Parts: sequence; structure tokens; C-alpha cells
Amino acid sequence: MDLTYTAEEEAFRTRLRDWLAASLPTLAPAPSPDDWPGRRAYDTAWQRMLYDAGYGEVHWDAAPTRRLIFLEETERAGAPYVGANFVGLLHAGPTIAAEGTAEQRQRWLPPILRGDEIWCQGFSEPDAGSDLASLRTKAVRDGDSYVVTGSKIWTSHAEVADWCELLVRTGPATPKHRGISWLAMPMDAPGITVRPLRTLAGSAEFAEVFLDEVRVPVGNRIGEENDGWRVTMVTLSFERGTAFVGEVVACRRTLGELAGAARANGRWDDPALRRRLGRLHAEFGALWRLIQWNVSESQSTGGVPGVGGSVFKLRYSHARQELYEAAADVLGPDSLDLSRAWTPERLSSLSYTIAAGTSQIQQNIIAERILGLPKGL
Repeated sequence: MDLTYTAEEEAFRTRLRDWLAASLPTLAPAPSPDDWPGRRAYDTAWQRMLYDAGYGEVHWDAAPTRRLIFLEETERAGAPYVGANFVGLLHAGPTIAAEGTAEQRQRWLPPILRGDEIWCQGFSEPDAGSDLASLRTKAVRDGDSYVVTGSKIWTSHAEVADWCELLVRTGPATPKHRGISWLAMPMDAPGITVRPLRTLAGSAEFAEVFLDEVRVPVGNRIGEENDGWRVTMVTLSFERGTAFVGEVVACRRTLGELAGAARANGRWDDPALRRRLGRLHAEFGALWRLIQWNVSESQSTGGVPGVGGSVFKLRYSHARQELYEAAADVLGPDSLDLSRAWTPERLSSLSYTIAAGTSQIQQNIIAERILGLPKGL
């Protein structure tokens, strides 16, 4: 396994760095975190800039190593995150690219890459979170449409989305993993009600979504009917295997800032704290190498990450929490000030052992699919 970059890839890195250095100073100030229409406009305008500059394809058409370089360099430069369009760019888009028909790829991928359309994720339900296969939102075939009834929760960016990657039960009489289908649902369809949810950090990027006989064209199904669990595993492979790449770079930068803060306020004299930060430095360095390994391995599977993403996701979730616990130790009472950038991040870190599959689920996947242990241990 070769984790080095080719001369061509390093040339791509240099071009990207030069473009970022010239483009980032031209951006308008970011909108308030509570201004979701403003955030959508800001995030999609940035995506359009990337597209016009020739960087739109890196999310799924480029080689995985080039995508890794793109995410690494944009985060290091302090470029805007994908923001409101993270589901489209990091989950739905790659899934459609891997599993969709030529017509479906042509319909949905260019608007995502241009920043024209925003997606949300309609997977979890009130009684089907960690046990996702227990979902009960049903879709009944009626001619050329599915009639969908049910509810979803923790639907990311539903309040500004044009489309939803939706899991529904189309085979009620089949085993639960075999009766699911993956649909692209238009969010302006009649019968959809969106109710925002506010998080501990005060943000409202999640929502409850209620579906009352919503009609979704059969042509919006990705994959075959009742084969949605397999398609979902592709989506989750992207979510766990590559979607957190930029965040690891951000954590490494935050760690450096934390060390600087400790030097400034005298906490650096504590050898236990220095060991703690040193261990985290090694941890995030190892996570970065694991990402490189996952990306290298995914090139042999058409760009779809494998179950190694669960290893990364499990350790990253806990390392991120440990990082912001260390930040609280360094900052003291200031760590409770919500006006400081690190405080909302610390609160957000608490969710990482739940989001994108709980740590317990990741442990089961690793035990069964990597270590070959029997179920139930």
C-alpha cells in the first residue's frame, strides 16, 4: 500500500493552494449561524465558485486521492465547509454516482455540484435510530408513484433542502433488512411538514419531518425495490469513510491553537496536560493515516469506502470528544462561554458517538465484518 502522492497529485495540490489564496479574500462575511436561508445562499455560492473553477468534480468523479488532497487543502486554508449541502455532496451525490442509472446521475449530480440544489437525510425515525432497519415509514406502490406515509427525525437541513435521501419500507412482509428502498423525495411535494429541532449548542440544523401520503415517482428510486439496505450501506460507507476527512484536519488545527492557548495562560507548565495534548497529536496523526489507507483501499472498489470506515468513525468520535474535554481543561471557565468558537464545538462533540451510527453499532460492525466474530458476542 503506497500512501505517498504522485507528482501529478502534488501539482494539483499546488494549483488548488494558489486558487484558494486568490479566491478566499474575495468572499463576503459568513452569515449568522441562525440565518439558514443566508447560510444556504453562502454555502451554495461557494460551491458554485468551486464548480466554475473546475473543482466541482472532486467529490465523486475524481480519484479518491485527489479528493483527499482537496479536502485537506480547503480545510487548512480556512475555506467554507460544504455546510448546508453536506448531504448532497458527501452522502446522496456519491451514492447516486455509484448506484444510480445514467438518467438519474444526469438529473441530480450536476445540480449538486453547481450548488443549485440542497439535499437532506431522511433515515432515522423516532423508533429506528441505531436499529435503522426497523424503520416503519411505508411506501405503497400506486402506478408510477410510491405513496409515502410516516415520519423521520434528525433530518439534517430539511428546512432549506430541495431533495431528501429517504429510506422507506416497500416490502412489509419481508425480513426487515430486505424490505427497504432508497428514494429521492422532492421536499416541495404536498403532504410534507418540517418541524425544526434545536440542539444543545443552540443550532437548528435538524428537523422532524412528517409525511402524509406524499407521492414520489418510482423513477426516483435508487437501486431495485427492496434493495435499499444494500444501497444504504453504500451511503453510510461514504458518511463514515470520507465525510469526516475535513474535520480531522480541523481538529489538528484546533489542537495547535489549544497548545498556543495553554502557553499563553500558563497551563503549558503542567506536564500531565502536555502529555495529554501530545497523545492527542499522535491520535489525530494516526487517524489521518487511517483515512489515507481507507482512500487507498477504496480505489479498488470503484471509490466506495469499505468497512474500515467504521474503525475510523469509532475512534474519531471519541478522539474529538477528548480534544474538547482537553480544551475545557485549558480554557477553564471560559469554556462555558457560548460566544467562543470552541464552546459550541465542544457541545457538538458530544453527539459524535451517536451521529452516523453509534459507537456500539460501529463496534458490532468491526467485530462481525472485520474480525469475523459471531453475532451476539
